[in-house]
Amino acid sequence: MSEWYMEYEIEVNRPGLLGEISSLLGLLRVNIVTINGVDQGRRGMLLRTENDDAIERFELIASTMDMINVRKLRHPKLRDILAVRHGRYIQRDADDKKTFRFVRDELGILVDFMAEIFKQEGHKLIGIRGMPRVGKTESVVAASVSANKKWIFLSSTMLRQTVRSQLAGDEFSPNNVFILDGIVTRKASDERHMQLVREIMRLPAIKVVEHPDMFVRLSEYTMEDFDYIIEIRRDNDEEITYEKLEENDRMSSRSGMDFGFNI
Repeated sequence: MSEWYMEYEIEVNRPGLLGEISSLLGLLRVNIVTINGVDQGRRGMLLRTENDDAIERFELIASTMDMINVRKLRHPKLRDILAVRHGRYIQRDADDKKTFRFVRDELGILVDFMAEIFKQEGHKLIGIRGMPRVGKTESVVAASVSANKKWIFLSSTMLRQTVRSQLAGDEFSPNNVFILDGIVTRKASDERHMQLVREIMRLPAIKVVEHPDMFVRLSEYTMEDFDYIIEIRRDNDEEITYEKLEENDRMSSRSGMDFGFNI
């Protein structure tokens, strides 16, 4: 069976409209998997059918109906699935289609979004921008749990400053999610750490880089290498500035809060 996503705008809202649409789909032997409002005045449906011709017939019939306007009818994308699941589309940058924006109150949607990416096979490079304590690392770990994946920190400041120079055993598995902090990795003086990063980058697995802009400054990688960029803010107006991030890192190091170690 094939899956489809349909989104329609209600032109004339009246009692029984949804029932009529559902009945028409049923007559064409198209099953409704999920339905939800995805925007003001719009509904989204995930459909399943054994005959794609039935979708074409429905589209033809729907074009003659004055009550609705079918806006999208396609095989579902990840954003479509999440829109039906959560009742709205996640925000995407108008100019850079691979950049997705969230605020802290939307961490549940963000975790769901990343978990769906983590479930995919093969190489995926994800960058996460955000100020300290906005939920970056916690969201990645929660998404790994949701996707039933093991997470491996290559560099991190979650508990204390961590810089890995080697992995062992099943830590090299492509089924793992590899996480690194771009600021910590950029400052690392251990060439063995960078060699490990390069090796992991060649692995057909999920890689998540916090502070990707800092990571690419002194490495051979560019922002074009990233498949997704995720931005997390406390509110829509918060500015993500790396000058403040570096200042916080310097103050943390001077206060003795970070006890760097190599593994």
